[in-house]
Amino acid sequence: MDPATLRQLLAAVADGTVDLEDAEKRLSDLPFAEVAAGGTPVARVDHHRELRTGYPEAVFCQGKTPQQVKAIARDILEHGTVMLGTRASAAHYQAVAQVAPDARYFEDAQILLVDRRTERPEIGHIVVASAGTADFRVAEEAAICAEVMGDRVTRLFDVGVAGIHRLLAVREDLGAANVIIAVAGMEGALPSLIAGLVKVPVVAVPTSVGYGAHFGGVAPLLTMLNSCAPGIGVVNIDNGYGAAALASRINRAAAASTATAEDPLVARLAPTPGPSVSAGARNRSSEPSSLSIDED
Repeated sequence: MDPATLRQLLAAVADGTVDLEDAEKRLSDLPFAEVAAGGTPVARVDHHRELRTGYPEAVFCQGKTPQQVKAIARDILEHGTVMLGTRASAAHYQAVAQVAPDARYFEDAQILLVDRRTERPEIGHIVVASAGTADFRVAEEAAICAEVMGDRVTRLFDVGVAGIHRLLAVREDLGAANVIIAVAGMEGALPSLIAGLVKVPVVAVPTSVGYGAHFGGVAPLLTMLNSCAPGIGVVNIDNGYGAAALASRINRAAAASTATAEDPLVARLAPTPGPSVSAGARNRSSEPSSLSIDED
C-alpha cells in the first residue's frame, strides 16, 4: 500500500463511503502477509515498506523457484501497482506472466517488472556511468531500478579510464546530476576519476568483470574502498539494485532541497540555494527494450 492509497482509504472512512469493517479488512495485511507456493509458506511480503521507505519491496529472484516468484508477485500485485524482480530468469518471467500478462522482462539486466501506475514520476537527476560494455548488465539493472523508483536517469556507457577523453566529453552530463552511479570492473578506477570531477555524491559499484587477479570483483571493490577521492560510497559487487536504492534516496533529498530553496518564502528566510539540475543538460535516457517470451 502506498501513501496515496492509504490517504484515500482514510478519507473514505471519514466521509462514510467506506465502513470500518471494510477498512479493517483492507488493512489487515499490514505490515506483511504470509505467502505460500504449493501449500508451503515461502515468504512474508512486506506491504508496509512503501509507507515507511517510499519504495515497495523488490523481489530477489535468484535462488527462488519460478512458482515461488509467481506466488510472491501475485500477492504484491493484489496490494499494489508495482512488482520489481531482480536477478530474474526467463523461467521466472514465464511463471509471473501467467498471473500478470502485462509483465515485462529485460533480459540484459535480468529485471522482471510489472508497473501498473498511470504515470511514473521522474524526480531529480541520476547519471549511471559504466566503464565498459561488459559492465552493461549491472549498469542497466541500476538504471532500470532507479527509473522504477521514480528517478530521472541518464545513461553514459563505455566511458572507462582506458579512454579518458570519452569521460571528459560528457562532463556536462556528469555535472548536471544530483548523484552519479559509477559502475566498473577490472581495476575499478572510474568512480575515483568521476569523484574528482564533480561536487555530487558518487555511488560506486564494482562488477565481477575481469581476469584472474581480479578475483571476481574483489579487486575493483578494494580499489573503490581505498579511493583517495572523497565523496564515494561503495555497494557490493554487481549490486545494481542496491546502488539504485541509495542513489534514489540521495537524489530525492537533493530534489526536495532544491524545491524548498526555490520557494520564495523559504528563499527569504534561507537564501542559500540547494543543489540544482542544469536546465541545458542533455538527457540521454531512453526506455530500455524488453523481451517478450511466449509461455510454454
